[in-house]
Amino acid sequence: MMRIAAKLMLPLFLLSAGPALAQQQRFENLDRLDSLVAMTVGATIGQPGGAAAPVDRRLRLAACPEMPDVSGPAFGAAIVQCKSIGWRIRVPLKAGAEQNAANAAAMVRSAAYGRAAIPARSKEMLIKRGDPVQLVAGGASFMVSRQMIADEDGAAGDMIRVRSDSKADPVLAQVMENGIVRVPGFKDY
Repeated sequence: MMRIAAKLMLPLFLLSAGPALAQQQRFENLDRLDSLVAMTVGATIGQPGGAAAPVDRRLRLAACPEMPDVSGPAFGAAIVQCKSIGWRIRVPLKAGAEQNAANAAAMVRSAAYGRAAIPARSKEMLIKRGDPVQLVAGGASFMVSRQMIADEDGAAGDMIRVRSDSKADPVLAQVMENGIVRVPGFKDY
């Protein structure tokens, strides 16, 4: 009797496991993405310089036929992408000693309104969420500024999101000094 029950249960078990196995092959292995990010940035999840958190487990990315590319850190995140399929995700990184040193070097090279910038080592929050800030962009020959509202808290050198109003798309900007943020990508002057 037990043999008959076992023989009947085996096909049912295989049928129920089939969709799970097929689903596993249809979607990208998020643990693999976590380990690729850790290998690229040289730190594990939660460590300074490593991913701030694991890749969101709710993501259902199509399985990449080749090894996904990982680049970064850039603007406080690693970029993971599968070029053949076309998906790309951003994995936020926890600030580390290397990133702070790079921010400090960038701050020393740049100046806001001709004044010396505050070094990135100071982790005093200069901008709080909801504060009005002046967004500046420009180079040696011109400068443009606009009044914005901060979406995040930020210390000198941090990249934060700002927007012109609550319905506008956010803009990524670097905190320069109290109340002033700068659009990255323009040459320093």
